[in-house]
Amino acid sequence: MTIAIILIVILAISALIGTILAAKDNDKDYNKKAKGNVTRLTSIYAIVIFLSIIAVGVYITLR
Repeated sequence: MTIAIILIVILAISALIGTILAAKDNDKDYNKKAKGNVTRLTSIYAIVIFLSIIAVGVYITLR
């Protein structure tokens, strides 16, 4: 169970880093459009990670 939690956290952090790195493009028009997208995606990742931690806590408590 601990290994699964660690793998999920690593995967989520990797996805977040990948999203941020993908937004670094030399095309100026892309950067203007990507800024809003990166902000929204980062918010989504933060919410999902937070909810996942709560879900794991509830699971462990009810187990």
